[in-house]
Amino acid sequence: MNRNGMNRRLLALRLTGLGWYVATCIVVGVVGGVALDKLLNVAPLFTLLGVLLGAVAAFYGLYKMVRPLLGSDQYSNKPGNNGEYP
Repeated sequence: MNRNGMNRRLLALRLTGLGWYVATCIVVGVVGGVALDKLLNVAPLFTLLGVLLGAVAAFYGLYKMVRPLLGSDQYSNKPGNNGEYP
């Protein structure tokens, strides 16, 4: 297998993982919100907050994971950066 084919497979695997990451963050927020609602006997307050916080965490993490894929050249050419992302 050539290097280009391997890179494409790794990219596809990473993009699949992004979907699971987003779904997991939102589900954890909802489940935590429902549990707090039942514990404190407050109708939809914590469920809505859980959805909101889960979505914010999911899209922030998504941004952090996709950013190196979109602009990898601008980070690897900085002097003293050794190819690491900020």
